[in-house]
Amino acid sequence: MILFVGLALMLSAILLFGVAVILPKTPEVPLDRRRPYQVGPGSHLTRFTGSTTDVLHRVLTQRNVRLFNREQLDDAGVRMSQADFVVLVIAGAVVGALIGLVVGGIIGAILLAVLAPFVARLVLRFRAGKRRDRFDDQLGDTLQLLSGGLRAGHSILRAIDAAATESISPTSEEMRRVITETSLGRDLQASLNDTAERMRNEDFVWIAQAIQINREVGGNLADVLDQVNDTIRERSEIKGHIKSLAAEGKFSAYILMALPVGIVIMLMIVNPGYMNVMFTNPLGWGMIVGSAVLMTIGGLWMRKIIDLKF
Repeated sequence: MILFVGLALMLSAILLFGVAVILPKTPEVPLDRRRPYQVGPGSHLTRFTGSTTDVLHRVLTQRNVRLFNREQLDDAGVRMSQADFVVLVIAGAVVGALIGLVVGGIIGAILLAVLAPFVARLVLRFRAGKRRDRFDDQLGDTLQLLSGGLRAGHSILRAIDAAATESISPTSEEMRRVITETSLGRDLQASLNDTAERMRNEDFVWIAQAIQINREVGGNLADVLDQVNDTIRERSEIKGHIKSLAAEGKFSAYILMALPVGIVIMLMIVNPGYMNVMFTNPLGWGMIVGSAVLMTIGGLWMRKIIDLKF
């Protein structure tokens, strides 16, 4: 029990240290009332972190390394450079190595340190998926804003600009990106297609096609967008029914995946020495690797079963 309390305190201290170093310290005075803000020299640790990030950025740029490229970070809604995120992953690997060293020795430290980049990619994919889901949920309101702006007499670009102003993230960010790209001379259709591909949203492809057809042959684009909105809402209702029907299967998969891990954690808490053979014997290492492989295959299999297409 004392060991786990010590681990919890150490992890909390490391997290607080990371928050204190990574989070930017900006003045809280409103922008229109500020004097020109000058960043102070900062502490030695802050300067060391900044210099480390700069060196890492130069190395990654010179060698053209794309561990976590700008597109992946943008899709996940992470507002930091590749070098900053790599530093964060390295810090997570160090924390994992320390925890693994205390719990499982050298092998545990190496295992958790190696898993850090893969966990970072999983986190980015999870955040990107949640961001795309939010974009899909906001699509109906976005269409209403676009059709309302067109009925008010605005052009399609002005309507998109108004939708970017009135919407929330991530729709506001994506619409603002479209406006910025078209302001720099890019074709509107190409920007809309890139947005649909980046968000992996088939419904937004219809919107882009409707706008392109209207630009070529004319017509009342507001009415067309209203019809597309009705179709999208019906599809969203069907998606909701499918999610509710598949919820039981997903919950069963989560329980089956978490059950072995939960049993191991419970045994380590109740009788810490009971699982020592599993972490110190080569046969135990092989069983852990085999269990992880089989659980991964089973999880992907069940995910494929409940991933319905329509």
